[in-house]
Amino acid sequence: MRIDTIAPAEGARTGEKRLGRGIGSGLGKTSGKGHKGQWARSGGGVRPGFEGGQMPLARRIPKRGFNNHFRKEYVIVNLASLADLPAGTVVDYGFVLSNGLAKDVKNNSGLKVLGGGELSVALTVRAAKYSASAKESIEKAGGTAETV
Repeated sequence: MRIDTIAPAEGARTGEKRLGRGIGSGLGKTSGKGHKGQWARSGGGVRPGFEGGQMPLARRIPKRGFNNHFRKEYVIVNLASLADLPAGTVVDYGFVLSNGLAKDVKNNSGLKVLGGGELSVALTVRAAKYSASAKESIEKAGGTAETV
């Protein structure tokens, strides 16, 4: 076998459309463009979304809502994911991300701890925000909840 004898499988490659090569080709005369009209002309056709001068759908439908550019998003972690950690562990933003306890959020404002689950280990938690139940559970377990 030589490299110059290698060919694609039969029927795997189709030939290019050769337009305007006689009536027998099936693509002669008008070359597949039909008779006259905008689509038959050179450079013819309209841009996507154009509805013939009628007000386009994208402009007929009202705009709704807005995006607050000043909103604060937090990396969120529940107490349930901190319950298995050894006592005395210092839990902060870097610790949570490096151990895969929460997903990172783009343009985040730090760590927020929520009170989902039970905590029975004394931990030092350093976060930007806490829910009331999370703070209570951390302190009840003998740990400290420090606001960064």
